Amino acid sequence: QVQLVESGGGLVQPGGSLRLSCAASGSIYSINALGWYRQAPGKQREFVARITGGGSTNYADSVKGRFTISRNNAKNTVYLQMNSLKPEDTAVYYCNGNYYDDYKPDGVDYWGKGTLVTVSS
Repeated sequence: QVQLVESGGGLVQPGGSLRLSCAASGSIYSINALGWYRQAPGKQREFVARITGGGSTNYADSVKGRFTISRNNAKNTVYLQMNSLKPEDTAVYYCNGNYYDDYKPDGVDYWGKGTLVTVSS
C-alpha cells in the first residue's frame, strides 16, 4: 500500500546539475524520515542524504556541499538537488521512507524502484 515514486534522473555532463523528486504515499504524520540512497555499478547501496519530520538533515561526506535534500510536507514529496556532479556520482538513486509501526520500534523501511543518474561527457 505504501508507494514511493522517484523521478528526475538522466544523463548529465560533469559539473552539471539534476534535481530528483520522490512522491510518497500515506499520511505525512506516519512518516518518520525520508531519504536517498544510491547504488553504483558493481558496488553496494550507500546512504546519500535524509531529512526527518522535524526538518533536520544528514549527508554522506562524499556529497556534502554539493547535494541538498528538502521536503514539501503538503505534497508528501522529498527532493534531492545535485550540483557539481562528478562521474563517481553515477548510480541508481533510490528513495527511502521510514514509516512508524506499532510493532517495530525502528519503523519500517519502504523503497522506490530507483532512477538512473549518469554523469558522463
